[in-house]
Amino acid sequence: MIHLLALDLDGSIVDFLERESRNSECVIHTASSHYELVVKCQENRYDAIFIDLDHPRAGCLDELDQLKVLTPSVKCYVLSSFPQWEQAVLALKSGAEDYFAKPMQCDRFHTLFQQLQKRPVPAKRPEESKLDFQKSKRIIGRSLAIHRVYDLILRLARVDTSVLIRGESGTGKELVAQALHYNSARRAGPFVAVNCGAIPENLIESELFGYEKGTFTGADRKKLGKFQFAHGGSIFLDELGDISPQTQVKLLRVLQERKITAVGSNQDTPIDVRIISATNKPLEKMMQEGKFRSDLYYRLNVMPITLPPLRERREDIEDISAFMIEKFNRLHDRKIKSIHREALDTLRAYDWPGNIRELENVIEHAFIIEGSDEIHAESLPLHLKDQESGPHVDRNHEDETKASPPSLRDELRNFEAVMAETNSLKYPELKEQFEKEFIRRALKTYNGRINQTAEQTQMTKVTLLRKLEKYNINPKEYQH
Repeated sequence: MIHLLALDLDGSIVDFLERESRNSECVIHTASSHYELVVKCQENRYDAIFIDLDHPRAGCLDELDQLKVLTPSVKCYVLSSFPQWEQAVLALKSGAEDYFAKPMQCDRFHTLFQQLQKRPVPAKRPEESKLDFQKSKRIIGRSLAIHRVYDLILRLARVDTSVLIRGESGTGKELVAQALHYNSARRAGPFVAVNCGAIPENLIESELFGYEKGTFTGADRKKLGKFQFAHGGSIFLDELGDISPQTQVKLLRVLQERKITAVGSNQDTPIDVRIISATNKPLEKMMQEGKFRSDLYYRLNVMPITLPPLRERREDIEDISAFMIEKFNRLHDRKIKSIHREALDTLRAYDWPGNIRELENVIEHAFIIEGSDEIHAESLPLHLKDQESGPHVDRNHEDETKASPPSLRDELRNFEAVMAETNSLKYPELKEQFEKEFIRRALKTYNGRINQTAEQTQMTKVTLLRKLEKYNINPKEYQH
């Protein structure tokens, strides 16, 4: 049985696949969004994936980088109604097996289908060739920054070296640690998480290494430490920068000799544990100040993973929010379907000092306030809207007016065409008409080039494609 997965804009791909494979043992699966596509690839095995680049939420080839990490053995094919050599080259560089213009040609598909039928089908997905998120919460995202994290997780899961995870509070350091463990050869062993910053300094050694009976008042029996519980698996030491110099010495010994000594004991206990640590503190500065041992730092920092803050991957906010909506629907027995576009724009404009943890709190707050099946901007906390001052502009870019070429500014000076197409003076209708005309004139200025239009107008390609579909604008009409 062959299983195909399609991210389809208008159903044409699915109709074609079903029609051409009707006499074969083939099952067609569909995904309506990038988020659903990635989730299905995490949970199931497919023989081939078809991505419609015309889809407003297709991510403009972003899926290919992520799918290459999640399912490297699965062949991906991309399709578009507006074939362009630039897109074809980008797709192939991103890992696509081939590029098709819609509608697909029957003979090319039959050749492809015959190749799929001849491929050996594994009994199950190879453990070493994918990221397993089933025993940990999913890491969500399509941005280039999070793709780099996926790649590092996959590489580091195959070795047994120590890993230091850096990142601001709330960026998901423990999720990365879980992904490292559950994709490693130690996956059958325990994963033990320790928040070093939450344990009093006088108790941290006994918590990590255990203690003998009678060591101190109240020690009426022997207690195993976190390292013993993690034997054969992985231990995650969060807030590593908070441990004392004395504990640092003992931790260094574990790394060097693979032995621990319980508090109050003279006997060493061999230990087989992978150490994954995390911090949001400047360890390099702490070393200069004598607060953190340099030899321990270099032992732990063999291969660091630096997690980007949420404000540096705003394009992931929609997918992360969709995941949280599903979570809170189950938790609160609700049936909220989506986030209104205005509310999503507010989320993207906010700087998120608390990162993903803060976003989760905001979504849950909205669940409590919202009375409909869609989260609206009115249900978001007030402090988000207080900061919002229009769509977010990258700090590395100049002022939007300065960034726009003179030719586009000239195009925007006369908006009489907008008033000619509508008799309404109502704000919502005028807003849509102005937006449509702005996109038309931008496409005219940049010869219908999607990438250049999105870049120069400081609009994401996903947003631009969504607007093109909404207003039924064909960029080919503006190509000179």
